[in-house]
Amino acid sequence: QVHLVESGGGVVQAGNSLRLSCVGSGRVFSSYGMAWFRQAPGKEREFVAAISSRGATTKYADSVKGRFIISRDNDKDTLYLRMDNLSPNDTAVYYCTAPRQAYIIPPPVPTAYEFWGQGTQVTVSS
Repeated sequence: QVHLVESGGGVVQAGNSLRLSCVGSGRVFSSYGMAWFRQAPGKEREFVAAISSRGATTKYADSVKGRFIISRDNDKDTLYLRMDNLSPNDTAVYYCTAPRQAYIIPPPVPTAYEFWGQGTQVTVSS
């Protein structure tokens, strides 16, 4: 069983930044790609960013490209999401997630993922 714990959410004003963290346990962290998704009230869960197991390859949703950076520190079993120039449209619960299988880079659909954290709330005020 994989256990994921997110942190770093909060309330910020538009234009500011946040960095989310996700600590994983339960299997070899460095062997699997991982991703961030988010879910705003009344909306479906949507893909934000994904990263390969060693961090060499990343993928972003168009809505966050150029503003968010996904990274990982496999020595610390930790996944990060740096979010800059935040806007109210970024308000959501952000989830760290890991697939059951070892994709080269995980796909941008929630059905590909087996393990989810509890989520961390990000609220951006205008």
